[in-house]
Amino acid sequence: MQLRAILFDVDGTLADTESDGHRKAYNRAFRKLGLTFRWGPKLYRKLLRQPGGKERLNHFLDRYQPELGEHADAVGESTEAWVAHVHGLKSRYFRRLLRRGQIPLRPGVARLMREARDAGLKIGLVTNASRASLKPILRYSLGETLVNALDTIVCGEDVARKKPAPDLYKAALKNLQLRPDECLAVEDSAIGLKAATGAGVATVITFNGDTEKQDFAAALAVLDSLGEPQHPVQVLKGSLAGAPCVTVAGLQALFPTSRAA
Repeated sequence: MQLRAILFDVDGTLADTESDGHRKAYNRAFRKLGLTFRWGPKLYRKLLRQPGGKERLNHFLDRYQPELGEHADAVGESTEAWVAHVHGLKSRYFRRLLRRGQIPLRPGVARLMREARDAGLKIGLVTNASRASLKPILRYSLGETLVNALDTIVCGEDVARKKPAPDLYKAALKNLQLRPDECLAVEDSAIGLKAATGAGVATVITFNGDTEKQDFAAALAVLDSLGEPQHPVQVLKGSLAGAPCVTVAGLQALFPTSRAA
């Protein structure tokens, strides 16, 4: 089967937005609000098991019952409103980090997107993020040229269930009018892998510091990045046939193997 589209996750896949952006922005919001707790790397990795930012805040309140001080009454009156307020403040600081160029694309992302476009492949983004959260990433990290190359964008509010449910990928396939066996997903997490494979889409994992120890047994390939010619990829599973980085030709050679399997 011929590869006709590549579907990219966003947070952690296009850029290290979680460690370099969202966690820092949450902690800045907590500090601004006078809250004494902070989310360290170890705790944040646990919170990433939740499918979205507001879900992480709710889970943190329920599971860890932090000291809220003067915010306790507000949470008691309406947890939903308080979570929305904190999340909105976090989003403001996150956008500031993006505007300042502090969250660059991961190695190989822009190169592979350009190669895919030039090869006539369709390109999509499939993300749990809201459109409001995605907008600054599109503007400041991807940029106008790559945004214009996208054929579909499916966000968390577009479906009833976020990843790890397959709904987002099924929506992307419908938008592109393609079958699962004509598409390949690029993800960074076990949640994303479950969502893509649940929709029948073969998946390449480019793990990061927050996800490297997760279970990727169902992945077609597991890599530390998409790589660049001068910065070779570390391959944990799969084969790039000796190439130093992921290319469209390499994915097309790898792709039929997943279909046969």
